[in-house]
Amino acid sequence: MTSKLTEPSVKVAVTVAASQDTAFRTFTEDMAAWWPEKHHIIEGTLDRMVFEARAGGDVYDVATDGSRCRWARVLAYDPPERVVLSWDISLAWQLETDLERTSEIEVRFTRIDATTTLVELEHRNLDRHGEGWEAMRDTIAQPEGWGDTLRRFAEHVATAAPPTA
Repeated sequence: MTSKLTEPSVKVAVTVAASQDTAFRTFTEDMAAWWPEKHHIIEGTLDRMVFEARAGGDVYDVATDGSRCRWARVLAYDPPERVVLSWDISLAWQLETDLERTSEIEVRFTRIDATTTLVELEHRNLDRHGEGWEAMRDTIAQPEGWGDTLRRFAEHVATAAPPTA
């Protein structure tokens, strides 16, 4: 796994033991299985994560009481090569309602061979969050930020059966 800090973005990459299609589908369709539990901002007990697999879709958490927390929007959905999400989370790690103050996450899936895929994540436009955006950049660039999240994804995709259609 590699990590590169470029202002105002964070770039992280990992090679996974899965086909390009399996890596993409696991990332989008099985997100709850590998997403770190401590990286949810929903109030209440998390029941599930939902990724609406289409441009214009949402990514949200659902609590056991049925309440929802939409924390991302699907800006581009190009299976199995890439997905782009908004990051609708403020500098206070709460929902950001001003869409002009949100950043973007682009994830690219590049086939290395039939059973290996390079997954590159770029969290960009962090300066859109406004004054103090560097603190968010520094937090997500730490090893327990995007690096840990992609490591968890790589471990999961290598051991899990591909999501069923």
